[in-house]
Amino acid sequence: MNLNATLIAQIVVFMILWWFTMKFVWPPITKALDERASKIAEGLAAADKAKSELASANQRVQQELAQSREDIAKRISDAEKRGQALVEEAKSRASAEASKIVGDAKAEAEQLIVQAREALREQVAALAVKGAEQILRREVNQQVHNDLLNRLKSEL
Repeated sequence: MNLNATLIAQIVVFMILWWFTMKFVWPPITKALDERASKIAEGLAAADKAKSELASANQRVQQELAQSREDIAKRISDAEKRGQALVEEAKSRASAEASKIVGDAKAEAEQLIVQAREALREQVAALAVKGAEQILRREVNQQVHNDLLNRLKSEL
């Protein structure tokens, strides 16, 4: 065979193979590569979107934490104020109760003093009557009268 005929036959076979590859083999390969590239691009876009969502979620979490800290601080402050108010109220009630007890004790002491004075008056009256009886039973003598009054003074 001739070298030219072989070369032409090989060129024809190469062209048929090239056409077959371009018509039937190459489109599915390029389609698969394009699909893969689009999937990779979608994955990268989803990753970027997830990163931005994560950053915004972290920001929201930080804001929520700050808000929670403020709320907790406010609640603690309110609780301390309520505690102080309760302490002050308890002090005022205790002071009022102490004042009442002191007032009752003073009133009772005054009443006991009045009773003691009444008892003393009764005793003094009884002694005066007794002394008057003794004076009237004896004859009226200045010296005896003075002695009786001195004894009455000492008894009082």
